[in-house]
Amino acid sequence: MRRMPTDRPATRETMRAPKGMLDVLPPESARWTELVARFATRAQRFGYGLIVTPIVEHYEVFQRVGETTDVVRKEMYEFVDRGGRHLALRPEGTAPVVRAYAQHRPTTPWKVWYLAPNFRAEQPQAGRYRQHWQVGAEVIGLDDPDVDVEIIELVHGFFRDLGLRDVRLLINSMGDTESRDRYRAVLLDYWRSHASLLGNDMERAETNPLRILDSKRPDWHDMLERAPQLGEYLNDASAAHFARVQEGLQLLGVEFEIAPRLVRGFDYYTSTVFEFASGALDAAQNAIGGGGRYDRLAEEMGAPAAPSIGFGIGIERVLLACDAEGVLPAPPARVDAFVIDLVATHEALLLLAELRESGLAADRSYGSRTMKRQMAAADRSGAGWAVIIGEKELARGLVSIRDLASGEQVEVPRLEVAAWLRMRKDERTS
Repeated sequence: MRRMPTDRPATRETMRAPKGMLDVLPPESARWTELVARFATRAQRFGYGLIVTPIVEHYEVFQRVGETTDVVRKEMYEFVDRGGRHLALRPEGTAPVVRAYAQHRPTTPWKVWYLAPNFRAEQPQAGRYRQHWQVGAEVIGLDDPDVDVEIIELVHGFFRDLGLRDVRLLINSMGDTESRDRYRAVLLDYWRSHASLLGNDMERAETNPLRILDSKRPDWHDMLERAPQLGEYLNDASAAHFARVQEGLQLLGVEFEIAPRLVRGFDYYTSTVFEFASGALDAAQNAIGGGGRYDRLAEEMGAPAAPSIGFGIGIERVLLACDAEGVLPAPPARVDAFVIDLVATHEALLLLAELRESGLAADRSYGSRTMKRQMAAADRSGAGWAVIIGEKELARGLVSIRDLASGEQVEVPRLEVAAWLRMRKDERTS
């Protein structure tokens, strides 16, 4: 393996994040914390436990995503490591979870959720970067349309919890193998009849006819509108499964639209597929989450057959939708208390630790600043109170606490400061 030179001088370009990979700084990062916390809380209520998989997997894991997809053929970051292993950075969340299931064989049904960065060498676009983050969930080992309903309701309620209202749910059925094979043959004949319009994409149509359906090319619009619909070729079992999913969503009051040309982006999908689209975003980049069934993927990875369903939600794209609807704003930087040190001993260090260990958010200035500069820092921190350690007060076992909103100041016994502040904070938030 050729080693890259290590003595190249740093340049302005190399000291920036690579193209399509972003730094997330405070206070924006607080929105990420809030979004993930709300998702985790909801997933746990539905009985899902957290799974953490490696960022790097063997290349063969992602071959199961589909060698005809652009993700595998053009966008995946792959490399050979120093041991000669062919590896890839994770481009999506489902395949690693199924690989973990195949390796560890947990008891089914296995319900897990994840938070993970994904990597794709694609042209960056709004809310989708070369490193982008997803939250998602998977249910492995259940072939039941009610599970499809459950996982769609998990996503639907999560968007509702965030305050998003301008969101549409699109659903479709990819059918089982028998249904899809019949449909592929009919669809391929249709593409062949439009070979002149497809041009160089005819090769892609021959390899995977369904992938043409989700094209956004305006000159194909009429052709796509007239294309045969998969729903017309579902066998009785597939049609019954899809009907049960629709009934369940209606029972829960989850509005949806049937989208006959919704096929999702990976070859492993079967039966139910779904996508959530934000009406507040540009139509070409409005997908904020989606997923579907993948009933054969576990078996393809060497595990016993385990019908499964899952989804992924792009954090960056969801936050754009939140911005567009004016929800989930970045919270202001704020602490409960700010310690003002006028004695230059270890007392500020001890008091700050006590406040934090008691459950309060607290901060201080460093470097023996004047009281004026420390109070200015307290104002910038958004603190509710300034805890002032003065020499005369401390000699009497007291400290001064100033309400930074009203300016009112009281003296409190040094050993009771944490309890006093907790009580006042509870009064303020009750």
